[in-house]
Amino acid sequence: MEKLNIVEGKAYPFGMKNVDTDIVIPAHWLKTISRAGLGKGAFEVLRKEPGNVFDDPAYAGSPILIAGDNFGCGSSREHAAWALADLGIKVVIAPSFSDIFSGNAFKNGILAVVLPQAAIDRLMEVARTPDPIHVDLEHQTVTTRFQDRFAFEIDPFRKHCLIGGLDEIGLTLGQADAIGAFEAKDAGARPWLVPAVA
Repeated sequence: MEKLNIVEGKAYPFGMKNVDTDIVIPAHWLKTISRAGLGKGAFEVLRKEPGNVFDDPAYAGSPILIAGDNFGCGSSREHAAWALADLGIKVVIAPSFSDIFSGNAFKNGILAVVLPQAAIDRLMEVARTPDPIHVDLEHQTVTTRFQDRFAFEIDPFRKHCLIGGLDEIGLTLGQADAIGAFEAKDAGARPWLVPAVA
């Protein structure tokens, strides 16, 4: 997983409420186990509408998505986080998220920032300008060049993992010395469990 701390850039002024994971990535995209290419299917139904924000060249490659309340509700499909990541989104800012989506986003290196609706409304205004939005995970702030400053909360463990680029495998590998020491001690205490070398 890539390290994530400072994210700055344009933001998609999306704002829609109650966006379920079927809107984020429709079910017919779930036949793959590869994450690559899922960005093409992200928000597929909405992208069929002319003038949608996701196909607007002004927002192409934006690393931030400003969303409405209850983002990521519905099914537990991890493909929703995969699709957002493949689209290039590193941060989703909304008033609330479904718990399952929030967990899937975190496990895939996407920061889910919860801010009150008034802050979302202001960030939607800024996102519609050419100006970037600045997200600082270490200091837990979202700022703009217009002196807007919004503080957000995040679980300390999730913050540590995102800043360090640590997924579950990375966390396990970080304990390699302790695991090796335990295995050596256990092999001495229970040698009958150690496989014979041919």
